[in-house]
Amino acid sequence: MDMSTIGGMHGFLASSVGVTCAAALALPLALPTPAQAEPLATMSEPAVPGSTQSLLLAPLGDERALGPDAPEQGLTPRDVRPFSLVGVIWDNPSRELHGRVQVRTRAVGTGHWSHWQDVETHNREHAADPDTAEGESGRVHGSTAPLWVGNSDGVEVRVKAEGDARATAPGDSPLPRGLHLELVDPGADSPREGVRMSGVRGSAPTGSARAGVPPADPSPVTPVGDLPAVASMAVSSAVAAAGSLITDVFAGTSTAGTSTAGTPTAGTSTAGTPTVETPIAETSVDDPLANAPRDDRDAPEDEPHAGALSAEDTAASSANADLAPLGAREIPALSQQETEREFVTAHGGDERAKPYIGPRPRIITRHGWGANESLREHGFVYTKKVKAAFVHHTASGNKYSCSQAPSVIRSIYRYHVVSSGWRDIGYNFLVDKCGNIYEGRAGGVAKPVKGAHTLGFNSNSMGIAVLGSFGKTKPSGAALTAIARLTAWKLGLYGANPRGKTYLKSAGGNLYRKGKNVRLNVISGHRDGYSTECPGKRLYGKLGTARREAARYQGR
Repeated sequence: MDMSTIGGMHGFLASSVGVTCAAALALPLALPTPAQAEPLATMSEPAVPGSTQSLLLAPLGDERALGPDAPEQGLTPRDVRPFSLVGVIWDNPSRELHGRVQVRTRAVGTGHWSHWQDVETHNREHAADPDTAEGESGRVHGSTAPLWVGNSDGVEVRVKAEGDARATAPGDSPLPRGLHLELVDPGADSPREGVRMSGVRGSAPTGSARAGVPPADPSPVTPVGDLPAVASMAVSSAVAAAGSLITDVFAGTSTAGTSTAGTPTAGTSTAGTPTVETPIAETSVDDPLANAPRDDRDAPEDEPHAGALSAEDTAASSANADLAPLGAREIPALSQQETEREFVTAHGGDERAKPYIGPRPRIITRHGWGANESLREHGFVYTKKVKAAFVHHTASGNKYSCSQAPSVIRSIYRYHVVSSGWRDIGYNFLVDKCGNIYEGRAGGVAKPVKGAHTLGFNSNSMGIAVLGSFGKTKPSGAALTAIARLTAWKLGLYGANPRGKTYLKSAGGNLYRKGKNVRLNVISGHRDGYSTECPGKRLYGKLGTARREAARYQGR
């Protein structure tokens, strides 16, 4: 990984591989008196839409002479380039940060400094499985959960080790080495044509173009706007090649859960007597249009959204070619009858295939939320099928409007890939408080894309993250409905009963040893597969409702 100097401070950017969720520790910290902000540091990279600033933390307090072994580290108030999301990363991904991380930020436009806000420190459970190419890439960092703070241009941070910081083993340090503060600017939303945002009204700017913090009223106030025309059809032949290659990965490997065309077959319900999962090898598919050499150690900054599709955009969009046109900003909803007809058609018109499958919900694609496809690692990785859905919260806070959700997702994506070192955003799908559903990790929304969301159980599963923190806050009814509709459709493609049980084989974690076959709910919370607070007590308590509603959508 390349290291660059940022304002006389050591900063770095890493790219390609990853994921997130969390729980918090509470340690009493005295609030310091307000301090004058330091002058704006000279940045080594140009200010363009979409970027990451990485600032090395320094010792604080009376033990500065200890350097990287100091039990309290941070940054004094300072001016920085605009950003909207923060997080802290460190060198060793297997090392946990046992302590408290707090930030306060200054809003663009008003100049108002926020109160101290806690950042979720336990995030290791949102990651690729051990012994996988993504997990063993050497580019992964330890990280906190990201925190959405809104458009800001000033920051102060403090990290304090828990308990007796001096009581560490010889050669160990109270805090992980290489602590950096990551400041993520998601870039401004482009005009968007044809994308509807549920619950969004008004016409104010979004993302980094929006000054100040979100309004006190959490109701959405802004539309995403109009999208530019789709890319030139000059890429049609290349897209055909991409589609055939994506299909070929399934050819010759058809099983009870997967057809040779890459569309799942109608399987039996996993309720009752689930079969024991056998080990499978993950399948990787290259992007046929995205094989130009790129220095993965230095993440590019986002380019302004253009009307034409890049090669990377084309590859990601073509993964959904059987559901929507190339360059589509959204995949339209279908009725129950239309969904069943599409399913039967995909299986050669076999009318005997009468699946329990919910109507396909509307899904905003990666192109729709403005993913910079050049950030992620090239190619797609698939598992065999989708037997279970793990529900998460992003632990990024609830102070966002639905019009800002695409900006929040772009920020999380950038934090996962550039800062944490994952191959792509970790979740397969994301849901906002207004019930909008977003495509997550690239590879096709109907396909068994392998994510990095539930350490130990990323194979044969999907991860759904609700934007927000739900330890104390109740999730919206719209978000719960979106979870039910999404799982009714996607699990139905693979013959899974949302109210049933299934078996997944653990790849290792803090609840189940590697190799153990674990009986889980088909719709589970993250904490069912790993000891964590995720998806928060209030969201976890609503999963029973989601299971019942998903089964109802399937016609059970």
